[in-house]
Amino acid sequence: MRVFVTGASGWVGSALVPELIGSGHQVLGLARSDSSAAAVAAMGAEVLRGDLEDLDALRAGAIGCDGVVHLAFIHDFTRFAASIQADARAVEAIGAAIEGSGKPLVIASGTPAVPGSVASERDESAPGSPAAGREATARAVLKMAERGVRSSVVRLPRTVHGDGDHHGFIARLIATARDKGVSGYVGDGSGRWPAVHVLDAASLFRLAVEQAPAGSVLHAVGDEGVPVREIAEVIGRHLGLPTASVPAEDFGFLGQVLAVDQPASGALTRELLGWRPARPGLVEDLDKGHYFG
Repeated sequence: MRVFVTGASGWVGSALVPELIGSGHQVLGLARSDSSAAAVAAMGAEVLRGDLEDLDALRAGAIGCDGVVHLAFIHDFTRFAASIQADARAVEAIGAAIEGSGKPLVIASGTPAVPGSVASERDESAPGSPAAGREATARAVLKMAERGVRSSVVRLPRTVHGDGDHHGFIARLIATARDKGVSGYVGDGSGRWPAVHVLDAASLFRLAVEQAPAGSVLHAVGDEGVPVREIAEVIGRHLGLPTASVPAEDFGFLGQVLAVDQPASGALTRELLGWRPARPGLVEDLDKGHYFG
């Protein structure tokens, strides 16, 4: 299969491209800069220059391949609504280009936060929760199953961890702890974060593009929910800093995320596709020390 991957040089993309190639697929990777193009080519993929707002490039990539994995997202949390709108336009362009073809289209989204319970693949986020903003785009992609697209959504947890993660939420928590001199958590720290190792996430995206039934919602969840206080304690131990409850405002936009209890399960995904996370969980991965080098 020849697979078009947006966000090919990003955190998950840079794990997915070798995963696809190693499984015998060819990859066409979208790249918006010279450095991204070089990174995509170094992984053994073909390069298509463009970005999320270059709808012609997105259409061309989708038409010229046997399937699409859409990972790219503009991670500007100061303009989150605009990022969501750009994402919606991009996936609509891709979906329209392959309508009626039966080709797979797999997009990334976020696991929902469901107050008082562990979120499953059947749940949606409560209005106003951190993951709710991208749900409309995900629903639109799932409806493409009615238009002859083998569409599916892989929901990623708040933390996709691994060696080389320099920009995710864990890296931000570590940077904040260094800046403030305390490894903090919000409230009593009992709020739970789901997590997955980046290599396990990549294997699920590969399985999805290969075999997920049209209209599937999948959860890339390794740890169902690690208490935020436990994460803070591991960070504090490695940095030699105290651990304490701090105001949510100390974390900027991340404070809202930290304050929400948002565990999630991937049981239905494992049953459907036989996906089995095999890499270290979040706490074990943190204790390896590569986040603190």
